[in-house]
Amino acid sequence: MGNIESVDGQSEMKHHIMPLKVPMPDPTELEEKFAIVLNSMNLPPDKARLLRQYDNEKKWDLICDQERFQVKNPPHTYIQKLRGYLDPGVTRKKFRRRVQESTKVLRELEISLRTNHIGWVREFLNDENRGLDVLVEYLSFAQCAVIYGTVSNSKTIKNSRLVSQKDDVHVCIMCLRAIMNYQYGFNMVMSHAHAVNEIALSLNNKNSRTKALVLELLAAVCLVRGGHEIILSAFDHFKEVCKEKHRFERLMDYFRSEEGNIDYMVACMQFINIVVHSVEDMNFRVHLQYEFTKLGLDDYLEKCKHTESDKLSVQIQAYLDNVFDVGGLLEDAETKNAALEKVDELEEHLSHVTEKLLEVENETMMKVADLEKVLLQKDKDLHAIRETYESTNTQVTTLRRVIKEKDAAFQRHFNIERRLLELEQQGTIRLHKKADGDIAIEALGVGGGVASSGLGIPLGDIRQLSLGSTAGFNVPGGPDSSLPPASEAPPPPPPPPPPPPPLPSALGHFNAPAPPPPPPLAPPLPGASPSVILSVGLSAIRIKKPIKTKFRLPVFNWTALKPNQINGTVFNEIDDERVLEELDLERFEELFKTRAQGPIVDICCTKSKVAQKTVNKVTLLDANRSKNLAITLRKANKTTEEICKAIEKFDLKALPVDFVECLMRFLPTEGEVKVFRQYERERRPLDQLAEEDRFMLFFSKIERLTQRMNIITFVGNFSDNINMLTPQLNAVIAASASVKSAPKLKRVLEIILALGNYMNSSKRGCVYGFKLQSLDLLLDTKSTDRKMTLLHYIALILKEKYPELANFYNELHFVEKAAAVSLENVLLDVRELGKGMDLIRRECTLHDHSVLKGFVQASDTQLDKLQKDAKTAEEAFNNVVNYFGESAKTTPPSVFFPVFVRFIRAYKDAVEQNEQRKKQEEAMREKLLAEEAKQHDPKVQGQKKRQQQHELITELRKRQAKDHRPVYEGKDGTIEDIITVLKSVPFTARTAKRGSRFFCEANLCDDANC
Repeated sequence: MGNIESVDGQSEMKHHIMPLKVPMPDPTELEEKFAIVLNSMNLPPDKARLLRQYDNEKKWDLICDQERFQVKNPPHTYIQKLRGYLDPGVTRKKFRRRVQESTKVLRELEISLRTNHIGWVREFLNDENRGLDVLVEYLSFAQCAVIYGTVSNSKTIKNSRLVSQKDDVHVCIMCLRAIMNYQYGFNMVMSHAHAVNEIALSLNNKNSRTKALVLELLAAVCLVRGGHEIILSAFDHFKEVCKEKHRFERLMDYFRSEEGNIDYMVACMQFINIVVHSVEDMNFRVHLQYEFTKLGLDDYLEKCKHTESDKLSVQIQAYLDNVFDVGGLLEDAETKNAALEKVDELEEHLSHVTEKLLEVENETMMKVADLEKVLLQKDKDLHAIRETYESTNTQVTTLRRVIKEKDAAFQRHFNIERRLLELEQQGTIRLHKKADGDIAIEALGVGGGVASSGLGIPLGDIRQLSLGSTAGFNVPGGPDSSLPPASEAPPPPPPPPPPPPPLPSALGHFNAPAPPPPPPLAPPLPGASPSVILSVGLSAIRIKKPIKTKFRLPVFNWTALKPNQINGTVFNEIDDERVLEELDLERFEELFKTRAQGPIVDICCTKSKVAQKTVNKVTLLDANRSKNLAITLRKANKTTEEICKAIEKFDLKALPVDFVECLMRFLPTEGEVKVFRQYERERRPLDQLAEEDRFMLFFSKIERLTQRMNIITFVGNFSDNINMLTPQLNAVIAASASVKSAPKLKRVLEIILALGNYMNSSKRGCVYGFKLQSLDLLLDTKSTDRKMTLLHYIALILKEKYPELANFYNELHFVEKAAAVSLENVLLDVRELGKGMDLIRRECTLHDHSVLKGFVQASDTQLDKLQKDAKTAEEAFNNVVNYFGESAKTTPPSVFFPVFVRFIRAYKDAVEQNEQRKKQEEAMREKLLAEEAKQHDPKVQGQKKRQQQHELITELRKRQAKDHRPVYEGKDGTIEDIITVLKSVPFTARTAKRGSRFFCEANLCDDANC
């Protein structure tokens, strides 16, 4: 604002000089005086806030300076002097003496208007002083000799000619500019009937500096909201007063004649650029452009394009950049239309291709689902065959062992019989056959012989030795009288092919001794593995030893699986310890080490108006229900008899499904049925009933109405339900198969498990697997500099060390579609379809309906296939969920598959961000190298300086394009700021929007349009 700036010519004004050192008052009085000074300075809020932060010493200095340098002449002093110059009754001699100090008075007035507080300016402009009127009148008087040449009053012309030889016009324009720099003064100037017109007429002044000042001020006014129309109106007045043939004609003449004055040419070119290109209406803009073209501007600019003045060259280029090439626009429009037609064709083609792609995708998904069904069935068959094989193999093994034992027993019995025969032949014993069939052995030896004990062996037992078991049979004195004890080594295996060892559960069905226990596992070799073998159930896993890290690492908060939960899962098939041997873990620790290595709107229900019935109609239904039923019946456009007949015959061709569904809401209640039956018992005529009541009467008489309506609804919606449920089941089946059979995904999980164990081992110990929802936490674990997450690091090492895994997501098909499926609801819908079909079958059994029989025959196959698909989808999903260590009860498809969708999306984003970071680092490296090279090259210094200037101008233009305005609406100082900005950056059409007008009251815009 310049309110605290020092001004020239202060020695010529009357000052009230304070003593050099005035004692500072107390803080309260100081703050009061400082607040008065701040208000009088009329500063913007940011500058006022800055001054309030001063200490008391600086505040007191500021108060003293304001009182010392403030102009003390009141406004009416200057107004009286200006009115004295305009007095027509004064003699020429006296006028000549008075006017000698006019320029000095105007300069003092301009300084006062520019430096005094807003109160002084408001006093100058108030209704009592009417300073603006006096100033405009003096400006008109000062230039009337130049404009009108000769008028009736020769005395006025002579006085005006005398004034025009001085700088009074220039200083008057500066006074008006100072007034316009205040919002209050600007509004008054814009509302004044002649102020802007007189400013425009000042272009006739012979002083080029004055004309440049006028054009700068008019250009700034053009950029204020409502100002453009006022400027054009002023130049229309200029044309009329100066007798121009065309508007702006004299302006162009001055532009061509002032070739030596660069400042004026720059100001003129800037004004033309703004007055032409600062309008929104493109047609009007072209019209203004054509006005100057007719006046020869284009030809003259062609001559001036190679001027040596940089300022003029910039303004000329700015105008040429803003020029509308209508021919080019027409060509562009034709090209655009052709391009739009091509776009329409391509969009149509794209829609066809998209439809085809969706069809192919659905077909592919269906084929994958069918293959998955076949695969599941084959797996079941294979499992059954394996069970049969194991059972048969167990039985064969048992039979072989029994046969072998019987052979051994038969051989022993044979040896015993032979031995007995030998002893009998030697005369040592004698065999007697008893009457009961036993054999008696009698010893014949003398001395030392075995005493005859009359041992008897039943003959039947001896005959059975070749077939029965010999367990527990013992003959004294025999060499092979006993079987080997069970503690000894097991018998050698049968001849090849050796069968697998029988399970203990299978052996329990036979009366045979249990096989010996398996030998203990061999201890691990020293140094062969860092893990220890742990037996869990029937399998053995290695106990993972803690990992010692060089730095403390953040904790990866995954949800770990227990060791007994990994059997049969994907984590049982991966080896994370092998991955740790392949990775650069020092780099990983450097990236992820921790910084510190120490510690309701109410809904109003409006009552619907009761429909007025005809007087002679009887209404039995509730008014609202009757009204809604009438609306529903109008949709069918059929009579009551036709509707009831169609319901009885299940005729869906006569009744649309949506109408039947609407009609379901109007099934008669018990109360309504009683009312209608009572009406019939009273033998009252049906014609007196309203149409809705009559319909309800016949509607309620249909047998098994609710059952019939449910059947009709089921039959009508059956095809839609099949078409809706089948793709959802196929999506679950196909997605389950692709996720379970994705080897690359398994490798990625292996890497994640390895890195997580490396980070958590020292704090939580190693784990054997993790819940899939832990994948979402990869983005939460950040590096030391917080610029990289664990997922970004995984994407980086996949690209560097495992490029074959970088596109692992290509193996996961249909997961997005499966993520949107609520399998529980789908299975419930399938069961409901089965119940509905059972209802129809019972109806067909009880009553003969050809329509329903045909439907059952046609739809049974579809429903059977859907039910099989539902069972397959459930089994496939359960398999894949269990494979990843989850539970199907707690992890439905709407939870399981979105984990992979989010993981894939986050992984792709991480890959893209890694690429961007790499490009930025390379660009920064190249820039640093280039700067180092340029620092040693002296030739580049000049180019660098010019480039900095160009970058500064580009940045300012960008700020303009983004509507970053240098001033705010409703703030003082706007005109000066606009003029300052236009001197720095030429006007471009990108800023020429109505929304970028700076300030002006609404009534001024209306006045300007009038």
